[in-house]
Amino acid sequence: MNQLARVDRALDEILVQLGGMVLRLSSPEVTRTPEERHALACSVNQYSVCAARSDDPRVQQLKVELEETIKPHLRLVASR
Repeated sequence: MNQLARVDRALDEILVQLGGMVLRLSSPEVTRTPEERHALACSVNQYSVCAARSDDPRVQQLKVELEETIKPHLRLVASR
């Protein structure tokens, strides 16, 4: 059981590092084209799938932050 816990912690560390990389890629200065945004959305979705089973709060926080980066930005339009 101890070995399983070590593997779980190692996977959490990898997810934290991966989430940090994807978060850096989510910057509008980095992902400008529609193709890049699509690739980012795919990466965020895959990260979310992997992070769903983690109990590590850092992984869960990164999951939330990453999911926010791919939500469409809404604009208010006033009409007369």
